[in-house]
Amino acid sequence: MAEEPDETPIDPSPPPTVPPHKRRLGRLFFRGFLALWLIVALWNLFKPLPDGVGVRGAIVDTPLNQLRFLTDVTSADVFGAPVARQQIFDAVLALVGDAREYLVLDFFLFNSHRGAAIGAPPYRELSGELRDALLARKHAMPQMHILVIADPINDVYGGLPSRDLEALRDAGIEVVTPDLDSLRDSNPIYSSFWRLTMAWWSGDGRGSASFPNPLDGGPDQVSFGAWARLLNFKANHRKVIIGDDGKGGITGIVTSANPHDASSLHSNVGLKLSGAALSPLLDSELALARDAGWRQDWEVPEVIATAAASPETTARVQVLTESEIRAAIVRNLAGARVGDSVDIAMFYLSERSVIQALLDAAKRGVAVRVLLDPNKDAFGRTKNGIPNRSVATELAAASDGAIKVRWVRTHGEQFHSKLVALRTATEFWFTLGSANLTRRNLEDYNLEANVAASVPLNAEIATQISSWFESLWANRGPPELKPAAGSHGLIDLLKAAFRRRAHPSWRCSIPSSPPRSPLRTPRLSR
Repeated sequence: MAEEPDETPIDPSPPPTVPPHKRRLGRLFFRGFLALWLIVALWNLFKPLPDGVGVRGAIVDTPLNQLRFLTDVTSADVFGAPVARQQIFDAVLALVGDAREYLVLDFFLFNSHRGAAIGAPPYRELSGELRDALLARKHAMPQMHILVIADPINDVYGGLPSRDLEALRDAGIEVVTPDLDSLRDSNPIYSSFWRLTMAWWSGDGRGSASFPNPLDGGPDQVSFGAWARLLNFKANHRKVIIGDDGKGGITGIVTSANPHDASSLHSNVGLKLSGAALSPLLDSELALARDAGWRQDWEVPEVIATAAASPETTARVQVLTESEIRAAIVRNLAGARVGDSVDIAMFYLSERSVIQALLDAAKRGVAVRVLLDPNKDAFGRTKNGIPNRSVATELAAASDGAIKVRWVRTHGEQFHSKLVALRTATEFWFTLGSANLTRRNLEDYNLEANVAASVPLNAEIATQISSWFESLWANRGPPELKPAAGSHGLIDLLKAAFRRRAHPSWRCSIPSSPPRSPLRTPRLSR
């Protein structure tokens, strides 16, 4: 008897079709969503900016003795041990202690997160030092106004509230998180999708914590909403403190340094200054706080510009934020001529108009030197050298070697400085602060703050900046550099004795020529 076939008979009839009206509805919905996506993306690329953004302060004549150049320099001795000289946060803490009426602080990173390097203790617990100084000042001067503006990254975008900031709030110190959604989108394809699909239900970052903390390798976890907001890639990147000087005047520090424990060994620069030049920056900070919902009405005393005695003792100082920083740099580079020199010390360099301005200046015979971080270290994680590696190759190749590029040899820390200096036949102009030379930093996507100044060629601050740059470029360290960690054993005493005999000058950050290929590891002098 024949067996029944095992195969299921194939139905030759065509599959059921989707009704035409459902297909039309699906296409209509898809096209409508794409159109809405495009509209949201375009609006958030070109929308008006909030008050306090894109500030170009008036140029204010300021006595040279009211400007002080600050540096943090980290290197390694012949045994590889960290060696550091720090000035910036010592000056910040002193400014806090001198204030009597008000303080406004705006820092990108104000936390103790350590990234992947959770096993290594920080050089300094900067977040705790600044937190304790503010708490002590508020306790001593209860009537004093203190405003802290902190990027949402410090609360991990709502996923992990900061204990430091909570302690400040509990003491009556006002803490404001700026409204970054009011800024333009640097990542418009993702950000418009996020605004349409996620911001309305997970925008504050709260919720079930089931994802790793992107800022710390510890056991704490954060929500999906925190990660979703992180991918917008925008920040309040400013690093500013402004207050009264206890004598009826205004003083402040504009810097590249953060009160961030894992950043405490980074090399940075800063400028302490006093006088009316700071007023536009203070107004900008208060405007950003109000945009974020801050409703206090402070009566900040009017600052009257101080008349300088003569041009030889006067600096022309100007506050710049966001895109105005790029405009000032490009404008000054365009005015440089043969015989002038440009020195740049930078953590990130990739903005196209700045790169082109450097190439054009080199073609006109301007001497251009660029000192870069190798972009290989990020809080215990290894990076691939982008963007500096490819940009260094371009600058060297496109200028036929006229632009000189050297790398700072870091040892786990970062060369986090952001400074551009131009020396002409008649003046020394410089700008420093929070802004890297990248699209996000210079095109109104991040909040940034710099200060620019033009001083006489023989001014002490011009000499200090030039000497600082030369010491890094030529691999010379000041003798007052100190070991980063205290030690008292016999071996350490022998090491110190050897250093004094064999190396009377501390070896500082080691530069070299740029790599030939953007894919090649930066070659560092030994």
